[in-house]
Amino acid sequence: MDRKGTSLTKIASQKFKKNFWGVFSLVFLLGCCILAIFAYALAPDHTKNANSIILSIHSKPPGFTTSILSIPTHTPIQESKWSQFFWGKTPTEQKIAIKKYSLTETGIAVEEYTDSNQPGRVVNYDLALFPQAQQVSEIPQKYIRETTFLLGTDKHGRDLLSRMLIGARISLSIGFIAVFISLLIGITLGAMAGYFGGKIDTLIMWLINVTWSIPTLLLVIAVTLALGKGFWQVFIAVGLTMWVEVARVVRGQVLSVKKSQYIVAARALGYKDFRIITKHILPNVMAPVIVISAANFASAILIESGLSFLGIGAQSPVPSWGGIIKDHYHYLILGKPYLALIPGLAIMSLVMAFMLMGNALRDALDVKH
Repeated sequence: MDRKGTSLTKIASQKFKKNFWGVFSLVFLLGCCILAIFAYALAPDHTKNANSIILSIHSKPPGFTTSILSIPTHTPIQESKWSQFFWGKTPTEQKIAIKKYSLTETGIAVEEYTDSNQPGRVVNYDLALFPQAQQVSEIPQKYIRETTFLLGTDKHGRDLLSRMLIGARISLSIGFIAVFISLLIGITLGAMAGYFGGKIDTLIMWLINVTWSIPTLLLVIAVTLALGKGFWQVFIAVGLTMWVEVARVVRGQVLSVKKSQYIVAARALGYKDFRIITKHILPNVMAPVIVISAANFASAILIESGLSFLGIGAQSPVPSWGGIIKDHYHYLILGKPYLALIPGLAIMSLVMAFMLMGNALRDALDVKH
């Protein structure tokens, strides 16, 4: 049995490796996961949720460059490097976009950035506001830096690249958690319905049919409103609405497998039902479940994006690709379509990658070919 399982695994692996789009999608998804894990290390804006607002440079195109003056506003908070790596730094300074500056006897005078050709407001800042500068001449070196926004800025003047990188965490996290919840519920109920049959099967199938009859987005909205708006509520809501298809497939597979000779032999040996289900049945019916999980992953990302677009998903300032589209979709007709197209293309690429990988897994795990 082990040799057969190993050979089937090798055959499936070889078939998957020959599928160009499957391998390409897997590499792309692994790259996205790495970007999501190291989001705060890679993002130009290291603050929590990349929420550094500079209104004077809102809605700027990709590649926009300007000078940024940072003015400390709070005493730096002692945070561990691990905390900053995974969750970002608590903002302790105010950032101001400037056109030019000049040093004075007591500090620095800056001309604030404006879109027009008219001179910006000139503001004087005293040396005492810059604790790391011992002399006026040290202020530009330590507190002014030239900043390039590779993907431009959003309508609040926040770095769009940073928001996109951290937003990838939301999409991938909701995929993993929603699929995990759907597998946990779907496999459990599907296996029970298929294995035990009778009244248990009737009850579970009734529950499946009732859940199946409700539109997915409507059910997610209802669960979200019942649990409340928020980050984790969306994860749970999406997961609770995606188990139905998993349960139906697992039930069908268990029904076809439980009459096999090795299952009959396991019962004759006195094995308990739990062991038979977990050790002998489920390992042999997981191939279609893996394919469905890839499709559910893509569906979870789309549902979360739709909820965020409707305003009941991840709440501001948490960056979500759907939320970014919501904030900027009207810019499509205002001459700045990239503000909505960039997150839209990101969602499309991620969903397409999961669908292509799911198709490749389906072909690789199909024992008939």
